[in-house]
Amino acid sequence: MADELVLSIDQGTTSSRALAFDRAGKIRGVAQTEFTQIFPADGWVEHDADEIWQTTLGVCRTVMDEAGAENFRGIGITNQRETVVIWDRKTGHPIANAIVWQDRRTTDFCAQLAAAGHEDTVRAKTGLLLDPYFSASKIAWLLDNVPDARARAQAGDLAFGTVDSWLVWQLSGGQVHATDATNAARTSIFNIHTHDWDDELLALFNVPREILPEVHDNVSDFGTSANGVLPVNLPICGMAGDQQAAVLGQACFEPGMIKSTYGTGCFVLANTGTQTVTSQNRLLTTIAYRLNGQTVYGLEGSIFMAGAIVQWLRDALCLIENAGETAALAQAADPASNVVLVPAFTGLGAPHWKPEARAAVFNMTRDTGKAEIVRAALEAVSLQTDDLLRAINDDMAQAGLSVPPRLRVDGGMVANDWFVQNLADLCACPIDRPEVIETTAAGAAMLAMLKLGWFDTPAEFAAGWQRDAAFEPSMAQSQRAQKQRVWQTALAPILRATPPSGN
Repeated sequence: MADELVLSIDQGTTSSRALAFDRAGKIRGVAQTEFTQIFPADGWVEHDADEIWQTTLGVCRTVMDEAGAENFRGIGITNQRETVVIWDRKTGHPIANAIVWQDRRTTDFCAQLAAAGHEDTVRAKTGLLLDPYFSASKIAWLLDNVPDARARAQAGDLAFGTVDSWLVWQLSGGQVHATDATNAARTSIFNIHTHDWDDELLALFNVPREILPEVHDNVSDFGTSANGVLPVNLPICGMAGDQQAAVLGQACFEPGMIKSTYGTGCFVLANTGTQTVTSQNRLLTTIAYRLNGQTVYGLEGSIFMAGAIVQWLRDALCLIENAGETAALAQAADPASNVVLVPAFTGLGAPHWKPEARAAVFNMTRDTGKAEIVRAALEAVSLQTDDLLRAINDDMAQAGLSVPPRLRVDGGMVANDWFVQNLADLCACPIDRPEVIETTAAGAAMLAMLKLGWFDTPAEFAAGWQRDAAFEPSMAQSQRAQKQRVWQTALAPILRATPPSGN
């Protein structure tokens, strides 16, 4: 009897992937294709939305061909969040390149809104801060800077979507314009309490309601792939933004459970149950998932550069040929080196929120080599995570919620044992790495399985979660404190937004 499979589409910031999952949650096939990163100006980041679709379509067809198209029963989608695509409803063509979540071109616009006193309203309704990271200011920029776009939008000729909506539109042959609650919650125009696009916020950002998708639960009927798009037609059963999908894939279903994902960026997200927690540390209140009309919320901290730092080491500095080299280099680095990399290439995210900040390397000497720089790059991710965990623990404690003493990690970077041990050491936190580190894709697959009836509840899926390895802190407290002091010293001039006068 042939295996039954679901197709999990994991559309990320630097690559499009498709994975086949069987009923037991095991991966039975993977295909991945990187696509072009476009940097038109300082702080600007774009993608060709057509290239996103074509690479996604290509990996889907590859996986289905290799695993047997006849074995697939449904589709789950997870995606890079906040990235904005606007397209023509008749032709299906984008009106411009997609503006990526990392893009900072709307910094001044967001600052003007904040100066006018609007941040409290935005935060109360959406759980988000006024920052270029989120979708609404990007939508407004495209409507105001692409010729005739605003008039076409108001006439109902254009459609907006985050990447999930773009993929559903293409998969369904233009028949479905929809998103899910987790992606909608990252736009700055969706009210996470009333669960609808908010008229006051739409007016604030000057976004017409006519371009917006319909918002669904994470498990829902998102249509069916159109004839000829895939080798067989499949129902689109579930969607979630990548970090919320990782919460599902890591089986963080109990309040207080926390995961950290290391992909292009790093995203720490704690389950806060059915209550919203307002951060005192400039973290984000967000929707973790919405199933059967019941919303579970989360508290999130976002780091813009994690795996992207390793990509920078490879592509821009040419210090490595592949990410697998970083562990040995970090291990070989001079243990006495105090080199620090502050990776503010596209600003600093939580808890600092400094979009104008830029990256810097401190404390180099004549004997600093590539090993020391590589180690500093990996340590920067660990030290930023420590900043986030401290903020999350403080906010959760004030809300009367306890955080389990262990952190679940996933994403491409956690295949590096040196990095995960360093993370445990610098965060003074025991860490569990699951057997399946592709948890964003696993979360999307789980949503499809729920719709197909393979699981009745998320708890059934959680029972299958298995740990691959545990990492216990082993660094001396004095050494950890020294590294944290050096890190904070390096951060200080960048947080002041003035060029550092020395190291």
